[in-house]
Amino acid sequence: MATSTVQDLELIRESVRALCDKFPETYWRETDEKDEYPEEFIKALTNEGWLSVLIPEEYGGAGLGMLEAGIILEEINRSGGNSGAGHAQMYTMGAILRHGSEEQKQRYLPKIASGELRLQAFGITEPTAGSDTTSITTTAVKQGDKYIVNGQKIFISRTEHSDLMLLLARTTPKDQVAKKTDGLSLFILDMKDQQDNITIRPIDTMINHATTEVFFENAEIPEENLIGLEGKGFKYVLSGMNAERILVASESLGDGKYFVDRSVQYANERVVFNRPIGQNQGVQFPIAQSYMDIEAATLMRDKAAKLFDAGEKCGAEANMAKYLATESTWKAANAAMTTYGGYGFAKEYNIERKFREARLFIVAPVTNNLVTTYIGQHVLGLPRSF
Repeated sequence: MATSTVQDLELIRESVRALCDKFPETYWRETDEKDEYPEEFIKALTNEGWLSVLIPEEYGGAGLGMLEAGIILEEINRSGGNSGAGHAQMYTMGAILRHGSEEQKQRYLPKIASGELRLQAFGITEPTAGSDTTSITTTAVKQGDKYIVNGQKIFISRTEHSDLMLLLARTTPKDQVAKKTDGLSLFILDMKDQQDNITIRPIDTMINHATTEVFFENAEIPEENLIGLEGKGFKYVLSGMNAERILVASESLGDGKYFVDRSVQYANERVVFNRPIGQNQGVQFPIAQSYMDIEAATLMRDKAAKLFDAGEKCGAEANMAKYLATESTWKAANAAMTTYGGYGFAKEYNIERKFREARLFIVAPVTNNLVTTYIGQHVLGLPRSF
């Protein structure tokens, strides 16, 4: 993996900003209002190679690290965009890279890197299981040289815009395993090949996130698409969560810096009672406090990313980065709404859109309550709370 200098990181920021300049906030507001997938932006992002930075050069990627990937997503969101439309292309492939066979890597990674194949969907969450992943009931039953999948997933993003899905399913019933985390297997599902056996239903949500529920009825997965060992998929999913936490923290930081940037600009320009509203401490202090919190959260993100890239344990740091980034950004979002006053609710100012988008990361892809329990139990040594 290549190591970037400070100058390299700044060049990445400038390059991503230049790309984002071609997609102004009017573009994002229109896609949000029409509930459309930002296809043109994702294609541009793919063509410039930004979504393949974590794929090693031997498989067609840039071979860069988690810090560089995080900066890319951060800059997209700071520009007023929404990198959630493509972020999974970065980290879902990690399961193949870390746990897949060499044949799977050769078959999929170069095409994912080039954009020929999209691996955007991650099928884990189910209606009755929620955050309790070990209680999922979607099954994958081995029949000859294939697995037959039946069940349902919910809150799966970008399913309609992805060729492949990483799917977690039970291959051994929960009551037949020694540990509840056993008996879960991870697969590469070619959704285009199984259209007759997969039903995708969009879920209308408060943000434009291409969210769906997915039904499987005798969907077939060739045995060569099993990642790693049968029954060990839960471990493979966990190994990718640190990457997800760090990248989500980065997106949230971008949102937070967006709110601070816009708030400072508006507070300097908006004049009420013959003075800029930023002169009032009731406006100024929340912005300044948010800025300080976001700067501190950025340091934790950087630390987590550097530990990840060095191959060291970073579970605590990745979780803390996600928590601190999302909480500080939510504070900045509320400060921005207060700064803009009634105009914050007007769509043309874009604050209300980003406000809605920022709220998502407090509950997904993991709720901050679970992050807190992780720190309490695994870092502080407190009793398990659930």
